[in-house]
Amino acid sequence: MDGDQPSGSSGAGGGFASAGLGAKTSLLRRLGARLSLAPGDLLRDRLYRRLWLSILTSSFGGQITMLALPLTAAVLLQATPTQMGMLTSMELAPFVLFSLPAGVWLDRVRKLPVYVTGELVIAVVLASVPAVWALDRLSIGYLYGVSFVIGCVFVIAGTAAQIVLTQVVPRARLIEAHAKNALAGSAAEVAGPGVAGALIRLVGAPVALLADALLLLGSVIILRGLHVRESPGAKVPVRFWLALREGLRFVARLRLLIVLALLVGIWQMCQQSAMVVQILFATRELGLNERQVGLCYVGLGFGTVTAGALGHRISTRIGVGPCLLWGFAICGIGWLQLALAPASAWGVASFVFMLICFGLGAVLIFINFLALRQAVTPEALLGRMTSTMRWLILLPAVPGALLGGWLGEHLGLRWALAAGGAGALALAVAGWKMTLVSSQRSLPEPAH
Repeated sequence: MDGDQPSGSSGAGGGFASAGLGAKTSLLRRLGARLSLAPGDLLRDRLYRRLWLSILTSSFGGQITMLALPLTAAVLLQATPTQMGMLTSMELAPFVLFSLPAGVWLDRVRKLPVYVTGELVIAVVLASVPAVWALDRLSIGYLYGVSFVIGCVFVIAGTAAQIVLTQVVPRARLIEAHAKNALAGSAAEVAGPGVAGALIRLVGAPVALLADALLLLGSVIILRGLHVRESPGAKVPVRFWLALREGLRFVARLRLLIVLALLVGIWQMCQQSAMVVQILFATRELGLNERQVGLCYVGLGFGTVTAGALGHRISTRIGVGPCLLWGFAICGIGWLQLALAPASAWGVASFVFMLICFGLGAVLIFINFLALRQAVTPEALLGRMTSTMRWLILLPAVPGALLGGWLGEHLGLRWALAAGGAGALALAVAGWKMTLVSSQRSLPEPAH
């Protein structure tokens, strides 16, 4: 009797297993469809994808340097707030000194080799820090020199990198490209600070800089063999001063560029005033060690990931100009609330919230700022325009860093944070009320 009984239970089990397998397959297909790139996604373009991977790789290394260099000064060398301000100023000084002539030179040469060489130079300079430290010769003066060289590379190779993007991506998609670039940096900012903090804790801040040097070499390998079309120097005057004057005149005659330079320049002053003391605030006011500081910086990555993923949509929804102005306000809120935070667990949460606000606000500012200025500029003037704009916006950054250091040393670290926060909020309001940026809803056509 039992032997003749139909195996109903086993048959039902097989049916349920098949149904479950089908449901899982369907779920995986839907998940794969969501995770796969859209047909027109920029990352489907081979040239842009390699550029994006290079940015992602170097951004991971940048997270290490962002923590290791100031931590070396603050913890290992016991730098004062004024010295921390000087360290930042030394990185900014080359923008003031060399931006304008660098722009003329870049309009005459191919940009990609300049970009690649810059990555190599920074790798060598960073690798020198642990070597000097091992010889017991490391000093704050040497770190000033390292920061100055890095600043020089950023002036030249950083400008070249921005122009390379315009050679790879159509101008109508520049906001999307800058948002994806920000997302690459954001991915590094989510995982990078925690790893960087643990690495610094394990081997020491100077030695950790070797990891950034290796990642920069990886970025160079990715960029090798990349081909972009350009005709350098085709429409650039032969005489240096004539070419320089042509670039300055172009920026001076475009009201949009002047207003953008003024707004972002003042924001840079506020940013440097606040950010120059943030490592000191974390280590001395909140009592965090290197690993804890690195974990807090994951908040920066969360903010930039959010802005990188949604920045293009936000800009499309509310307009390019309003999106930029909202970035000022978000940064200001972050710095101001940290200045008022208690030195307790709530203070640590406030520090993380400040980093989230800065990541979100800064990305919203720069994806729109960079796209606006590149969209309005003819190709032959991109080098001179970029260098002129970088020069203009970073002129106030040096006094901002020095002011933040002075306020931190003489009045207290919270005063430097409060000055940056209040200034950024006032800037957002002034930009909305007193300029036409709030009415700039889309990217302009190139000017003649």
